Amino acid sequence: MRVAVCQLNARDDRAANLATARELLDRAAAAGADLAVLPEYVDYLGRSAGLPKPEAIDGEFGQFFATAARELGMWVHAGSFHEAGPDDTRTWNTSLIFDRSGQLAATYRKIHLYDVEIPGRVSYQESRTVAPGDKTVVTEIDGVPTGLSICYDLRFPELYRSLAVDGGAKLIVVPAAFMMHTGRDHWEVLLRARAIENQCYVVAAGQIGDHDPGRTCFGRSMIIDPWGTVLAQAPDTTGIVTADIDLARLDEIRAELPSLANRRL
Repeated sequence: MRVAVCQLNARDDRAANLATARELLDRAAAAGADLAVLPEYVDYLGRSAGLPKPEAIDGEFGQFFATAARELGMWVHAGSFHEAGPDDTRTWNTSLIFDRSGQLAATYRKIHLYDVEIPGRVSYQESRTVAPGDKTVVTEIDGVPTGLSICYDLRFPELYRSLAVDGGAKLIVVPAAFMMHTGRDHWEVLLRARAIENQCYVVAAGQIGDHDPGRTCFGRSMIIDPWGTVLAQAPDTTGIVTADIDLARLDEIRAELPSLANRRL
């Protein structure tokens, strides 16, 4: 299976964000991708006052990417978007996955919310406006068991162990808007760790560049094999990169170094 990660710079113009996303999906399809993955909050990254009205799963956002998947004949992981939440003050941060016919194949709501205070550098309380999900999700994409996560989830290894062991995942997807000050030190290290410790392919699509208000995302979208080798990494610009998922390679790694089978806890 060929996978593409699509890296973009979503801002406060929803129509422009979706147009760029579709352009990247077109490029991924032209490169022979079976699955294309977009970043977190592909719909909007800007001032909260300008946030478009949150939608249901079958709203305009979902229909847009269902159409793209159907027209391109490709699996599409639509990053994440602001789904209408459980009350008037909170949304869900939600991933939608569409199969080649444009049918919704899976939905995942981000479990771990980014509540961080670093004096003089960052103050961000995602839980003020976002409700947490409460279900882990593993779905099959072209027959490959695929675990779903979003951005800050990456810091919680117990989630990924559950996806790999309880859910049988062989591929794990991480759409993200990882901030620059943490991304430059932790992004690649954490992604490679999740791949190595769970002996899974990890596919991570990130936002890149400046976003209002005063937010800069790290980018460096990448695809990593179960040995922790970075197979493809995006440069610091909008674009795509691709790599091939080799399940025989995964099986070989799990057989030669059976760390999952050797677990005691």
